[in-house]
Amino acid sequence: MRKIALIFFVVVAILDCRAAPSTSETARPGSPTAAPVDQLIPWLLNEDRQLRGIPFSEVIFDTTGKRVFTFNRQDETDQRVAKQISAACDETLKRLNAPDSVIQNVGRINEVSSHFEDALRDLLNTTPGLNCDFPHTAQDRVLRSGYPDLRIVDLASKRVFYLDPKLYVRGSRDSTFRTFYFEPKIATNKVRDDAVHFIVGIEHEPRKNGRWNFTRWDLVDLAQFKLKLKAEFQGSNRDMYRPEAIVATSAK
Repeated sequence: MRKIALIFFVVVAILDCRAAPSTSETARPGSPTAAPVDQLIPWLLNEDRQLRGIPFSEVIFDTTGKRVFTFNRQDETDQRVAKQISAACDETLKRLNAPDSVIQNVGRINEVSSHFEDALRDLLNTTPGLNCDFPHTAQDRVLRSGYPDLRIVDLASKRVFYLDPKLYVRGSRDSTFRTFYFEPKIATNKVRDDAVHFIVGIEHEPRKNGRWNFTRWDLVDLAQFKLKLKAEFQGSNRDMYRPEAIVATSAK
């Protein structure tokens, strides 16, 4: 829990930075009289020690108040739902690999993901004993972007399982590039249940002769998943191109 508390410190420090006047011209970073931002940035730079190995389960609990359950291989309900999800994954690959599949006309793999979500939702929602839909936010809105993509309810036990499909190209399974993110926001939070959290990782070959071919899938329990926090300061065009900040412009 200490790592999560440190993250909350970052958020509080950033909020303080917005309100506090800058003293960077008169105080050294790290000194007691330095502005909050001058204390914050050196701490963020030490990401190897402070911002890595953060348990996903703690992030979910501290940001949503909901628990991440570990998949229990000995539990009858867990076993049954995993088998039902597995059957839906097999059928999804079969359908989307077909020559007449709609995805064969899609040029970018990023645009294929939603088709996997739709196919899995339809198949799981017609599986006896299950209900599957897109998770709703606290404002009861359907939001397709962000984690998680699907919410599955086992009707007999009323237990919830979250499922998030992820596509990756063959050979990139051990890549260290970012493939997962969770943005803790109240308005867009879609984790509203104590649940088992699954990723279904789907491997595909590079597109060849205008065709996608998906080769395998893995159902992954996120209970022991570890995350890292990427510190990033952002600004928009509106923030940047303020009239008072422009010192020269084109003649035409």
